[in-house]
Order: sequence, then structure tokens, then C-alpha cells
Amino acid sequence: MTEPKRRRAPRMTNWTLITVCLLLVLAAIAPTKLPVVLYKVGMVTLAVTLGYWLDRALFPGGRPHDCHLLNALIAAWIRRALIVLACVIGLTLGL
Repeated sequence: MTEPKRRRAPRMTNWTLITVCLLLVLAAIAPTKLPVVLYKVGMVTLAVTLGYWLDRALFPGGRPHDCHLLNALIAAWIRRALIVLACVIGLTLGL
């Protein structure tokens, strides 16, 4: 007999629950700060999305999953991470 497969919670479930709890605490302590937090989360999300699409537009042939050599794969990951990082820092600093 085979055992039934155990269902796992989606990845990052614990961190999502912790974040929701912290937002509830923030709402109880300082409800006027919630729009600021949502604005900041929106800016970071926009920056990450913009960085990803900038990487795809600037390097159409250098996508990480297309790399066959380990060095090229690592370079593509680092390049994408740096582009996304630059977008996040730039947008969150208000530049």
C-alpha cells in the first residue's frame, strides 16, 4: 500500500503569516501609517517588476534559463540581481 501524499503549504507561508500579524499590530497601534507601508510595498513591487523587464529588454539573449555553461548562468543571475537592485534602490530613494 502506498501512503497518501502529504500536502505542503505554499512556500513562504510562515513569512506571509508573520507579515499579516505585523500589519495587524501596526493597524492597531498606528493606523495612519498603513497607507505609507502600502505605498512603500507598491514602490518596491513596481521596482522589482521594472528591473526584471529592463533585464529582459537589455539582454534578450542572456536569460538565465537559456544559459548552458555554469559561468554564464551565474553571470546572468548576478546581472539580473544587480539590475533589479539598482531599480529598487532608485525608486525607493525617489530618484
